[in-house]
Amino acid sequence: MFWHEERKSRRLSRIAFSCFRAIMQLKGTKMQVEVKTIGSSGQLSLGKEHAGRTVTVEAIEEGVWLIRTARVIPENEMWLHTPRNRDLLKRAVAWAEKHPARESDLDAIERKLKRRR
Repeated sequence: MFWHEERKSRRLSRIAFSCFRAIMQLKGTKMQVEVKTIGSSGQLSLGKEHAGRTVTVEAIEEGVWLIRTARVIPENEMWLHTPRNRDLLKRAVAWAEKHPARESDLDAIERKLKRRR
């Protein structure tokens, strides 16, 4: 991305965030504001109730950050979230819900396998 495109993108992000705040205030939504101090190691505490949560931190502009909770999908599981595989997985879960697990008769399975050879 060229420097002028990046500046334009940041400016649009800043405008979008400002619009978001204005809309939330018009709706009567109270946005909780707390004053925090960034520690000497660069850390910011959001409170123990948020411990262990994954977040994204977006730099809107110099000194302005938007922190949002996020869920991250490990790369080796991304294949499950393609439309085709997501549908197959939904079908498999639906089948499993209609057909509860039951104990297997291992002797019967062994006899069946021997007949196929």
